[in-house]
Amino acid sequence: MGDRSQELPDKSPLAFRVLGPLQVHGPDGPLRLPPGRQEVILAALLLETNRVVSTHHLVDLIWEDNPPETARTQVQICVSRLRKLLAGADGEVSITTRPPGYVLHTDAANVDAALFTNLVLRARRLRELGELDKAVSLLRDAVTLWQGDCLSGLDSGPLANKARQLNEERLTAVELRIQLELELGRYDGLVGELQRLTHEHPLREKLRGQLIQALYWSGRQAEALEAFRTARRFLAEELGLEPSRELRELESAILAGRLPAPAGATPVPVRVPKDKAEQETATARAEDDAEPPAPTAPPAPESVRQDAVPHQLPAAVADFVSDAGQLAALEEALTGRPGRTTVGLAAITGKPGTGKSTLAVHVAHMLSETGFPDGQLYCDLRGTTGTPATPEEVLGRFLRALGIPGQLIPESLDERAEMYRTRLASRRVLVVLDDAAGEGQVLPLLPGSRGCAVLVTGRARLTALPGAHRVELDVLAEDRALELLSRIIGRERVAGEAAAAEALVRTVGRLPLALRIVAARLAARPHWTLASMVQRLASERHRLDELTHGEMTMRASLSLTYEGLAAEDRRLLRLLSMAQAPTLPSWLAGALLDDRRPFPSDLMEPLVDVQMLDVAGVERTGGFRYRFHEIIRVYAREQLAAHHTPEVRQEALARMAGGWMHLAQQAHRTVYGGDFTVLHGDAPRWEPPASYTDQVLADPLAWLDAEQASLCGMVEHTADAGLHDLSWDLATSLVTLFEVRGHYDLWEQTHLSALAAVRKAGNLRGTAAVRASLGSLYMSRNQFDTARQALNSALDVFQALDEPMGEALCRRDMALIARTSGDDTAALELYRRSLADFDRAGDVVGRAIVLTQSAHIRMRQGEIGAAQSQLDEALDIYEGVGYTGGRARTLRRVGQLLLEQGRSDLAVLTFTEVLELCRDSGDVIGEGHLLRDLGHAFAMMGRPDRARDFYDRAVTAREGVMDFGGGALARLDLARLLDAEPGRSRELLVPAVEVFRERRMGRELAEAERLLATGC
Repeated sequence: MGDRSQELPDKSPLAFRVLGPLQVHGPDGPLRLPPGRQEVILAALLLETNRVVSTHHLVDLIWEDNPPETARTQVQICVSRLRKLLAGADGEVSITTRPPGYVLHTDAANVDAALFTNLVLRARRLRELGELDKAVSLLRDAVTLWQGDCLSGLDSGPLANKARQLNEERLTAVELRIQLELELGRYDGLVGELQRLTHEHPLREKLRGQLIQALYWSGRQAEALEAFRTARRFLAEELGLEPSRELRELESAILAGRLPAPAGATPVPVRVPKDKAEQETATARAEDDAEPPAPTAPPAPESVRQDAVPHQLPAAVADFVSDAGQLAALEEALTGRPGRTTVGLAAITGKPGTGKSTLAVHVAHMLSETGFPDGQLYCDLRGTTGTPATPEEVLGRFLRALGIPGQLIPESLDERAEMYRTRLASRRVLVVLDDAAGEGQVLPLLPGSRGCAVLVTGRARLTALPGAHRVELDVLAEDRALELLSRIIGRERVAGEAAAAEALVRTVGRLPLALRIVAARLAARPHWTLASMVQRLASERHRLDELTHGEMTMRASLSLTYEGLAAEDRRLLRLLSMAQAPTLPSWLAGALLDDRRPFPSDLMEPLVDVQMLDVAGVERTGGFRYRFHEIIRVYAREQLAAHHTPEVRQEALARMAGGWMHLAQQAHRTVYGGDFTVLHGDAPRWEPPASYTDQVLADPLAWLDAEQASLCGMVEHTADAGLHDLSWDLATSLVTLFEVRGHYDLWEQTHLSALAAVRKAGNLRGTAAVRASLGSLYMSRNQFDTARQALNSALDVFQALDEPMGEALCRRDMALIARTSGDDTAALELYRRSLADFDRAGDVVGRAIVLTQSAHIRMRQGEIGAAQSQLDEALDIYEGVGYTGGRARTLRRVGQLLLEQGRSDLAVLTFTEVLELCRDSGDVIGEGHLLRDLGHAFAMMGRPDRARDFYDRAVTAREGVMDFGGGALARLDLARLLDAEPGRSRELLVPAVEVFRERRMGRELAEAERLLATGC
C-alpha cells in the first residue's frame, strides 16, 4: 500500500473544512471568515478544488434568480478579499483567474472533502483486493473527518444541493463500512450503531437490512423479525409502501431458516424456535411472500467513476397496462436464482404496434435500481430499417459509455467483444437491445458475466438465442384494452358508452399503438362520442393495404388522425418523415417549413398532442427531442410521395442539411477560435434560432458527441440525394469530433460516402478536401503509405485550383509523416512550405500548429532557442483566438523543452497546468501522458518519492481505460526507481514484458528484461 501516513488525516487541523461548518485554519488557529458572499464563494471554490468555477455560477450561488447589474464586479471584489485572507492559511493556496471564472489551487490533502473522497476511493479498491480490515479502517478515518452536516450554517440554496450530495456520500460510506464489518463477522458490535442509524434515517432500507442481518447472526432472530415488522409498519404508515424486495427476502429467508451469511463471514448457528402452529403459519407465509432472490454475482467494482456508470434507458410510459404474469416471468429470467451460471436473457417479439419496446423499457426501469445497480445500456438496433446497426457500431457505443476512450477501442468485432465482456465481467448491468433484425446482430452483444442480463425486442422470433426466455406479444386482451382506453380518456366516459367502447377496441384490433392514437384524439375532443369515433373508423379502409389485418386497423387510425390535423401540421408530418435520425430536435421543424420562429417546438406540439410524434426526451440545451413510431413514419412517407414533387423534397432536405451544417460549423469555430484548419463549400446554410445555437456553443464537443448519429447520418443522406457540396463539407467539419474522440471508423465511413458523391458530381475541390482529410485519418492509424497516396492526390488538385488552405493542410500532414519516419530534413522543408500556405490563406491556427510540430524537430536537433521562439509564437496565437486544445498541446512541448534545459521546477508547473486542462476537457489519454511527464520531471529533480507517485498514478490512469501499452511504459518508468524493492519491481515488470513482446516494442522489451534479470 505504501506509506499510509500520507493517506490519513493527521491530528492537526486541516487547512480547509467544509464537512461541517465552513472553516479555514492558519498557523495560529481558525481564521475569521466574513459571513455572507465571501463564505459562499470560498465554499464553492473549495468544493471544486483545482477546477474552474465560472463567474456566472458564483453569481447564481449568491443572488440566484435576481443578480444586480454589478454582480460580476462584486464577485471580483470578494475574490480579491479572499486572496488576502488566504495568505494566512495553512498550506500553499492561491486563487487564480482562469476563464470563465476562478480556480482555488491547493493540495487536495488540505481540504477535508477531497481527503474524504480519496479515503473512500482507496477503501473501495482495498475491498476489491480482499483487504477488508484495512478498508474498514480507512472508511472509519473518512467518516471522522465530518463535524456535522456539510456547510452547515451557510445560506445558499444552490450550494445546499451540493452539500446534500456530500451528506449522502457520507451515509453511503457508513453503509459500506458496516457491510464490510458484517462480512468480517462483527455482528454484535454493529447492532447498537445500526439501531441509532435506522432511527436517524428511517427511510434507508439498506441500513434496516443490515440491522436485521446483524441481529440474526448475533443469535437474536426474534429481534431481527421484529426489526423487519417495524420497517414494514413505518413504510406503510408514512409512505403507503411495502418494504423493498431485499427486505422481504431477508424475512422469508429467516422464517425458512436459510439466510446466507454475509460474504466472507463465519456463520453463527441460529435456530428459529416455533411451536407447531407457528411453524405452519410461518412456512405458509414464507411461501406466499417469497420472491426470487437476486442473483449471486461478483461485487461490482466500486471504484468506477460515476461518469462510467451508464443510465441509457428511454423514459417509461406512465399509463402502461401491465400483465402481471409477463412481468414476473421476465423478472425471473433476467434476475435469476442462486446458482445461475449464465447471463440472463429474455426476448420480446411480436408484430408492429404490440408494445414490445414499451414493455422492455418498463421492465428495465422496474429492475434498474435493485437488480442492476451498475448501469443500464440501451441501443436501438434499427432492425426494421434499411440500415440496421452493426455489432461493431453498437459495441463501440457501449464501450464509450463504459468509460473507454475512442482511441483505445479496437477495430475488429472480436476484439471489441472481448473488451466489452471484460468491462462487464464484475458488474451487474442490464443491456436492452431494441428492434433486433436477427440473432446474428445480438450474439456478439451478449456479456459473459452471470451478473448481467440482456433484454431483446424484435419482430423476428429470435429462436436461436441460447437459453432465452421468450415472450411473444399479441394484441391486448379486451379487458386490458378497455383499461388502457380508460386511463387515457377517463373511466366515466368509457363506462357511459360501454358498448361503444368495446366496439372501438375491436375496430382498432386491440393494437396498443392504434388504441393510443384514437384515444388521444378522443381526449382532445371531449364533445365527440365513442360511437362517432367507431363510425369514422369504419369508413377508412383503403390505405396501407399491404399490411396485415391488425395493421389495416392501424391505417384507419392513422388516416383519421392525419386528416384531423391542420394543413400546416400535415405538411410538417410529411416533411419530417425525410429525417433519418433516431430522434429529432425541434429546430428541424423550422428548417423543413422554412419557419424562423424562436420556439420551433411549437410546430411539433400539435403532432405530439395526437401522438403522431412522441417526446423522446430533453436535450442538454433544454429543448425537446421527438421520435416517430416506425409505422407512422411509413405512413407519413407515403403521404410525402403523394403530395410533394421531388424538387420540393430536395429543397426541404437542403434546408435540413443546411441547419446541421450551420451548427457543425459554429461548433468548429468555437473549438478552434474561428474557421481555421478547415475547408468549406458554398452550399447555403439554414440558421436555427440563435438561442439554440448559443446553448450548443456553450459546450460544442458535448453537442457534437450527442448528435453524432444524426450528423453522420446526414452526411450519407445528402450524399445519396446528390447534395454533394453539403455532404463533403459536413463530413470534413465533423473531424473536429472524430479526431478528439478517436472515432476513426466513423471518420472513414462518412468520408467514403461523401467521396463517392463528389466524384460522381465531378466536384474536384470537394474530392480533394475529402482525400486530404482521409490522409489525416490514415496517418492517425499509422497507415503512412496509404496516407501519402491520399495526400499527394489531394495536393495535386489543390495546386491546380490554387487553393492555399488545401495545400497547407496536405503539406502539414506530409511533414508529420516525414518527421515520424525520421526524415527531419524533408519534414522541415514541408513545414516551411505549409507555413507559407497557411499565411497565404490567413489561417493563424494552422500556422501555430506547424510551429508547434516543427519545434519538436528543433528540440531534437539542439536548437533550443529556435524551438522556444516557435512555441512562444504558437502560444500567443492560441491565447489570442481562445483555442484551448492547441494551447494544451503546445504547453506540453514547452514543459518538455524546460526539462531539456534543466528547468525542472518550471516544467512541473507547466505540466500541472496542462494536466488540469486535460481533466477539464475529459481527455483521459492526455491525463495519462501528463502524469507520466510529471514523473519524469520529479525523477530529474532527484525527488524519487514524488516521481513514484506520479508514475503509479499514470499506470492506474492508463490501464484504467485499457491502454495497456501506455501503462506498460509507466510501469517501466516506475521499476527504474525501485532498485531497493526487487519484489515490487518484478510485480511491475512481468505484465509490462508481456505487453512489450506482444506489441513488438523491442527497445522497451530489452530494458524490461534486463531489469528483471538484474533486480529480481
